Amino acid sequence: MDVIALIGPSGSGKSHRALAVARDYAAEAIIDDGLLIQGSRILAGVSAKEQPTRVGAIKTALFNDPERAREVRECLATINPRRVLVISTSREMTLRICERLGMPRPSRWVDISEIATPKEIYRARQIRQQLGKHVIPAPTVEVKPRFNGPLIEPLRTFLRRRQAPPGKSRNLWVEQTTVRPTFNSLGHFYISQGVIAQLAGYLVATGGLSSSRVQVENRDGSLVLNLEVTAPYGVFLPPLLRAAQKRVMTNITNMTALEVVAVNITVSGLKLEDKET
Repeated sequence: MDVIALIGPSGSGKSHRALAVARDYAAEAIIDDGLLIQGSRILAGVSAKEQPTRVGAIKTALFNDPERAREVRECLATINPRRVLVISTSREMTLRICERLGMPRPSRWVDISEIATPKEIYRARQIRQQLGKHVIPAPTVEVKPRFNGPLIEPLRTFLRRRQAPPGKSRNLWVEQTTVRPTFNSLGHFYISQGVIAQLAGYLVATGGLSSSRVQVENRDGSLVLNLEVTAPYGVFLPPLLRAAQKRVMTNITNMTALEVVAVNITVSGLKLEDKET
């Protein structure tokens, strides 16, 4: 199985262009926001856009539920596509989806900026922010039985393909669906950096380290955590620090559904009993 990844910020028009990109790269199936789509059919999964909260939507898109991930893995094994298009907001998110679905790493990365103009991306983000509308790249007849949101509308879209087989038109008409998820109608969702810092400090402390400083960097929706810690004297530090890194990354990701791409730990002091050296 070959994997093509389409990445870009949330609301930049990835799902809107998914069918055209799948045609361009001869992808036989699409993974988008928790769904496995083939042609005009939704074969497996649950739409992240159906979730009542933004945290739940992110977890669904990442296939955090083992049962849903198993369902999609089994369906992929049944249809055995030669190429799959995976849509996500970042490389890290794509790799996590591929790992959970038992797929190989992508052989090709396509950024939304390569296939849409800045004006088109800006317009897509305006529609997302002002109207709260999301696109599911499947016909309404497929979406309705699976979606309980307050707004479902058919969308027949004209797209221009990047390339087309000899004798075929580059113009492409596709049947899609626009929805307005519950979490959009409830407003925006925020987790303060102070909360993230407190969580990280607590998590390193459970492993025998004392956190003196935690800095949280937000890089286009992905988090980088920089921690300064005091470590116990006389202990071999590399495995202790690696375990702390993994514990912080795994737990904050699972608890908040935010994407943690790096946890950098610096030992600024050593502690012997109740004294620091």
